Amino acid sequence: MAGRTQRIDHWKDPDAPKPTSRKPSASALVRDSEGRILLLRRPDNGLWTIPTGGLKRGETVRECAVRECREETGVEIETGELVGVFTTPDHVIEYVKGGRVDEVRQPVNVCLHARPVGGELTTTDEADEVRWVEPDELDGYAIHPALRRRIDHGLSTGLPHVD
Repeated sequence: MAGRTQRIDHWKDPDAPKPTSRKPSASALVRDSEGRILLLRRPDNGLWTIPTGGLKRGETVRECAVRECREETGVEIETGELVGVFTTPDHVIEYVKGGRVDEVRQPVNVCLHARPVGGELTTTDEADEVRWVEPDELDGYAIHPALRRRIDHGLSTGLPHVD
């Protein structure tokens, strides 16, 4: 992991470092025609997640979700309705580079429902595994509680969540 940034996700941890930044991001809860969920495993923490990434200047939330999904998984998507806006201070992400804390972020995430429209599953620098997973198999995957919260909400209700 030399030269790589290590990501440490904290959840409801009173000893977590205090955030130094907030950055908007978008994520996509992608479901195929069979209802399976697109998951990827992050090499920087070994956890499974849905496609997620930071919003770039000049980009909409929908454009960000589409770009991140394509970059991380090889899958082209069309976004749909809002899953929710997730901003809880219970989730803090610590980025460590070269043994030093580089940033501590409290995420501001907009999660959208999405469906695949092309591409094919591909591993990348941001995803060492990519797969379609049945919703009833999610418990068999190491998914951070903050991300599982997004997935569970998107699977359980049609109403958007807002922290």
